[in-house]
Amino acid sequence: MKKLITLACIFAAVMACNNDDSKSIGKDNNVADEKTAPAAVDNSQNPDYQKGLQLVATSDCLTCHKVDERIQGPTYREVANKYAGMTDTIVGHLAGKIIKGGSGVWGEVPMTPHPQLSEDDAKAMVKYILLLKN
Repeated sequence: MKKLITLACIFAAVMACNNDDSKSIGKDNNVADEKTAPAAVDNSQNPDYQKGLQLVATSDCLTCHKVDERIQGPTYREVANKYAGMTDTIVGHLAGKIIKGGSGVWGEVPMTPHPQLSEDDAKAMVKYILLLKN
């Protein structure tokens, strides 16, 4: 009986250590297929990303917005995707909406004005958000 249990344990260990990549890549293991997944962009060293992230983290923005989770307002990624490719023209406009508040673009809930923010800080926050596009 002990030999049978030992044999079963050895077999289980061998199966657990199997390194056959063709079986480990796929939807069941949450590993992206290298041929279809877009290359991830690492913005963590980008100065616009760092400054904007710090400003957002120390403000009340996260009360209504998250990167990928909808709370009251749109997610940061939704905003980034909507305005992708308009970076040069949209930064000032969106910074103004952060400072003055706004409504109607993303639904009925208005965004609270943030008059305490400087225009430069609001622009830095927008640049950070725009870097989050897919």
